[in-house]
Amino acid sequence: MAAKFTSMPFLNDKSNPVGYCVQGACEFGMDSRRLIQRCTKPDAKEFNKIAVACSIGFAIMGFIGYTVKLVFIPINNIIVGGS
Repeated sequence: MAAKFTSMPFLNDKSNPVGYCVQGACEFGMDSRRLIQRCTKPDAKEFNKIAVACSIGFAIMGFIGYTVKLVFIPINNIIVGGS
């Protein structure tokens, strides 16, 4: 990647602010490309595991939210003194 910037050597110099940004962007691009190439589509078994785990998580969070709301409604009425 550094060969592209031979006509402008300050773009390769990490001590230069512009070069630091350009080199950081190039490294990010190369790392992102490498990640995308290694990623694979999940098979049906793996997808079902992820879907079940997410569903259980949603159910647990919903139950916690419902319980908190159920507990704090009477407490709020006592504090406010609902008529």
